[in-house]
Amino acid sequence: MVVPTDNITITPNTEVEDAAQLPTRTYQLDFVRGRCGGFIDGQKAIEQAIFKVLNTVRFNHLIYSDNYGFENMIGQDELYVRGDLARRIQEALLQDERITSISNFQLDFVTKEDVLVNLVAHTIYGDVRLLKEAVRLA
Repeated sequence: MVVPTDNITITPNTEVEDAAQLPTRTYQLDFVRGRCGGFIDGQKAIEQAIFKVLNTVRFNHLIYSDNYGFENMIGQDELYVRGDLARRIQEALLQDERITSISNFQLDFVTKEDVLVNLVAHTIYGDVRLLKEAVRLA
């Protein structure tokens, strides 16, 4: 990584790019076959990013920063999980600057160990509805 050694001056005519105008083109991941195939952009890229964040254990992979991923709640007391799971999911998703807010958040505790997550992520590319099956708690 190259770090500037001189002073950086921001002037009134310095252009700042809006996050909505930045490219989001990325590899399309095929989770069924375990391969990368083609490219995706915009809302499809956001959907994939949401899936990846919620399926990556936070603090477990050196390739990701400490702000990326979902904090695992395996082994925690059920009452604690019921009170904190929504916050952890929202915190994980809102790390992505392309996600502006989350609404219609609903957790359905199917069993003592499985939770269904239903939400709408409002992004700069439109709304993304998410129904995540069975977040494992044990």
